[in-house]
Amino acid sequence: QVQLVESGGGLVQAGGSLRLSCASASGRTFSNYAMGWFRQAPGKEREFVAAISKSGGRTYYTDSVKGRFTISRDNAKNTMYLQMNSLKPEDTAVYYCAARSADYSLGYANKANYNYWGQGTQVTVSS
Repeated sequence: QVQLVESGGGLVQAGGSLRLSCASASGRTFSNYAMGWFRQAPGKEREFVAAISKSGGRTYYTDSVKGRFTISRDNAKNTMYLQMNSLKPEDTAVYYCAARSADYSLGYANKANYNYWGQGTQVTVSS
């Protein structure tokens, strides 16, 4: 079992920045898992935001956050990050981190391919 804990959410004005963290509290090797960030706004489906390979060498983003968000990981600290800049009100959502055993490029945006999820952290962007 992989336990994931998100932190760093909060209330920020449009144009501001936040950095989310996702820490693995399990005893399993963090670097064995590719990771992703998803978000869910009220009344909407949970959607893909960004993903990163096991080594951190490959990253993927949904089009709406490209150039504004940066995903990264520190395997020595068992932690993944999402740096969010130039935030917009439409970025408001609960943000979830997720882990998957597979590391192939296909399917990184599909939430069904992730085995473990955190509890989520709220991000609210005011206009």
